[in-house]
Amino acid sequence: MTQIHGTVAPGFEPVRDAFLTNFTDGGDVGAAVTVYQRGQKVVDLWGGVADVDTGRAWDQDTIQLVFSTSKGVTATIAHLLVQRGELDLDAPVAQYWPEFAAAGKQDIPVRWLLSHQAGLAVPEKRFPLAWLAEWDPIVEQLAAQQPNWEPGTAHGYHGVTYGWLVGEVIRRATGRTVGTILAEDVAKPLGLDLWIGLPKEQEPRVGKFIEPDLSVPPPALDTLPPHIATMLAAFSDPNSFTMRALNVMADPMPPNSPELRAAEVPAVSAIGTADAFARLYASTVGEVDGVRLLTRETVDRARTLQAYGPDKVVLIPAAWGLGYMTGATPEGVTPTINLLGPGTFGHGGYGGSLALGDVDHQIGFGYVMNKIQSGLTGEGATAGRLVEALKGVLAG
Repeated sequence: MTQIHGTVAPGFEPVRDAFLTNFTDGGDVGAAVTVYQRGQKVVDLWGGVADVDTGRAWDQDTIQLVFSTSKGVTATIAHLLVQRGELDLDAPVAQYWPEFAAAGKQDIPVRWLLSHQAGLAVPEKRFPLAWLAEWDPIVEQLAAQQPNWEPGTAHGYHGVTYGWLVGEVIRRATGRTVGTILAEDVAKPLGLDLWIGLPKEQEPRVGKFIEPDLSVPPPALDTLPPHIATMLAAFSDPNSFTMRALNVMADPMPPNSPELRAAEVPAVSAIGTADAFARLYASTVGEVDGVRLLTRETVDRARTLQAYGPDKVVLIPAAWGLGYMTGATPEGVTPTINLLGPGTFGHGGYGGSLALGDVDHQIGFGYVMNKIQSGLTGEGATAGRLVEALKGVLAG
């Protein structure tokens, strides 16, 4: 039986129970979860194995790549710059990045990059894998290309291009990369073990991913609801619009690649502890050890619904704020991720990681793991079980 380490504050024991169930019944091998409430750490748990090849245990300081949970980190940096007056959400992207005006993109505002409305989800040509470490060739290609759809008329998940698009605007506005701003202006004052562009000396702390078992056949499409069948068919075709948006490199990006961890890919390459992700979001909804990163005004603007409806990439309804999945959806609309309530904002990642904040309960939540789960984060998934347990605690 997996041994769980760490602490929970009185009343938060259901989160510990859910965390243990993730190992006994949810498939977790190595994982951690941290929760802050009103700036205080109330849950800090870890357990399992960080590297099944060596048997190395998951420790409190184990760090994990989180794929698209990274987008919430990048969005937070963008909103910090907006708060400082260094970035204008309604300014044309071309004001900061003149080359972006090519191919009729001169009027696209910065906010459409954050809300997946810019129509640049699919590159005209897949990028060589070596470009991960170079940056400039990728943003030059994106600046030159025509949109995939008329910008502003629809939204579609910019699974990987999001980070280069938002990141280049940040670089042009400040002269610094997303990874540099994260290190200097966010991680340092908050004491976060969190990077976009992992230093080589941190490599021994990394949890090694266990990829899903692909030998299990998917369900027959004719047994599924039509919209789910359509989505799964798109995910099964490597040349579909969906997969061209999610696999933008000419060669696969191995999840355990040190090169991916070292590269600044702001959509997918954030890496850190569960505590770091929870503490980051906690600092957006209140003070943590005297540091508050974002004001309530900034957070309310950031989580305000920008786009909702069928997503042109993932083909199911999605609800987007400005860089975050948001609970601030219209009545009757199901939020994209498992949420604590309408005051929640955050982002999940491939395989099951999740980080979020909640303004109503002043919660910061972070969950990371090394066993990649199939399917989307939600109820029944490991992150969803933890959020449901936390929701029960807060309601009780």
